[in-house]
Amino acid sequence: MKFLELEAAYLVIGAFIMVVTLFVTTRPFVGKNAFKIGVPFVFCALAFFIGLHYYVTTERMAGVKERFDNGMPVICENKIQRKAAKSIIIRKKLGWSLEEDIFTNPKYARGFHTARCIKFYTEEFPEPKD
Repeated sequence: MKFLELEAAYLVIGAFIMVVTLFVTTRPFVGKNAFKIGVPFVFCALAFFIGLHYYVTTERMAGVKERFDNGMPVICENKIQRKAAKSIIIRKKLGWSLEEDIFTNPKYARGFHTARCIKFYTEEFPEPKD
């Protein structure tokens, strides 16, 4: 379910690209092997890139959750306030809580999905050294 939630838009775009590929590779002006070569190649490329995007996004989400759980700040994209700040800093200390993959705060009308957040490093909260 998380995969569909995160990748639905890319699956729709991929389906459109596949339809275009199917249309072009079946035209008489392309080579006879265009369908046999083009369709599997485009499908594999789309599957690879959508899968890679899902992997990178879920890894970032896990890092954001871990940092938040440790009381460190994270920064999230604020699409509602386009004229003011385009991002918001989220911390437990500021009244934020994490329910499943959504940050919520009673002072805000909407939550922020962890997929739209990144770890926020400052001098006070530096990147951990391994």
